[in-house]
Amino acid sequence: MRRQKIVRNTRETQIELALEIDGAGAYEISTGCGFLDHMLELFTRHGRFDISLTCSGDTHIDDHHTTEDIGIALGSAFKEALGEKKGICRYGSMLLPMDEALVLCALDMSGRAHLEFDVKMTTEKVGTFDTQLVKEFLEAMTRAMGLTLHVKMLAGENTHHIIEAVFKSLGRTLRQACAIEEAFADEIPSTKGVL
Repeated sequence: MRRQKIVRNTRETQIELALEIDGAGAYEISTGCGFLDHMLELFTRHGRFDISLTCSGDTHIDDHHTTEDIGIALGSAFKEALGEKKGICRYGSMLLPMDEALVLCALDMSGRAHLEFDVKMTTEKVGTFDTQLVKEFLEAMTRAMGLTLHVKMLAGENTHHIIEAVFKSLGRTLRQACAIEEAFADEIPSTKGVL
C-alpha cells in the first residue's frame, strides 16, 4: 500500500498527517478552520484517499499559516508515498461542475513544481475563511509535491461553489494521476527514466 505519515512542527503550526493513496475516501480531519476541513473532506472523498489530519495552528491571527502548512504536509506525504512513481498514470484532468460553477483541473506529476491558477473569487471571505488562501494552499502543495498543476475557472458566481469545485476536481484529478497502469507497473512514465 502507498501510505505515508508526516509530522510537521513549526512555531506557527503543529501537524500530524497520515495518508493512504489507495484508500476508500475515509477521513478524520481537524484543522481548526471549519471551511478548510470541509474542502479537505471533499478532496479526500473524491480522490478516494484515506486521510487522518490534525493541525493546531495560530488561527487566532488568521488561517494563513494553517492552510499553507497543511498544503506543504499533504504535498510531502503524496511525494513520499509515491516514491519513484513507478507505474503511475502521471497525468490527470477533470472538468467539474458545481451548480453554476465550472472548474477545469489538469496536472502532471512531473517533479517540476508549477501552478497556473486562473480562478476569480467573487467574495474575499467564505465564512471566516480568506478566499486568497485557496491559491496559497495549492502553491504550497504543488511545491512540496513537485507537481505541475493548472486550475481554471470557466464559470461561477458563488464563491463557495467555486472553491468546492476546485477541491473536488483536484481530488479526482490526483486520483487519476496516482492510479497504477497495470501493463506498465514496473516502468517510470518518463523518457528520462526518472520523475
